[in-house]
Amino acid sequence: MASGDQKFAERKNQPVSPPTPIVQPTSPTKRVLITTLLAGVIGGGAALVSKHRKAYPNIPTVYATNFAIVAGCYCGAREFVKITRRSEHDDVLNSTIGGLFSGALLGRLQGRGPYGALRYSVIFAAMGTASAYAGHKAKAMLENHRNKDSIKLPEWFPIQILDDEALAKKKAQEQKIFAERSFGRLNKEET
Repeated sequence: MASGDQKFAERKNQPVSPPTPIVQPTSPTKRVLITTLLAGVIGGGAALVSKHRKAYPNIPTVYATNFAIVAGCYCGAREFVKITRRSEHDDVLNSTIGGLFSGALLGRLQGRGPYGALRYSVIFAAMGTASAYAGHKAKAMLENHRNKDSIKLPEWFPIQILDDEALAKKKAQEQKIFAERSFGRLNKEET
């Protein structure tokens, strides 16, 4: 038995521990700070692949700052709404109301006037709600995927996961074929 087979057999006999749930930071400050920093990194990375990078060498800094400001404002408003409403973190309405407030604030700060604030607030509310909904669905799918023991492939699929009996049968067949080929090479060398 090869060392990989021994490890597999040892793992198979061990009791399976329940999967740990996906854990998010508990304090609102950590949630806002981590999201803001992540948005800044994404903005800087997006600017590094931008075509304007050569003409404006400080464009990654500008993109990173803008992404961080927008994410910080949106996440801060969402957390404020969550605390004010005393609702759960997964409530999509928090994202909608937080998007309305942060969009209106950023629209006014940009000097777009009342119509710009309205437009920004609708865009932020729609994007925030869509991203929160997609995030909650993706989290549920990931947790569901983590709870599965193995992947079930259709019978017609060319790659199959073999059980111990089929694996032993396949190894015996491979050794037989290897012996036949080796014996055939020896016979050719002798002649």
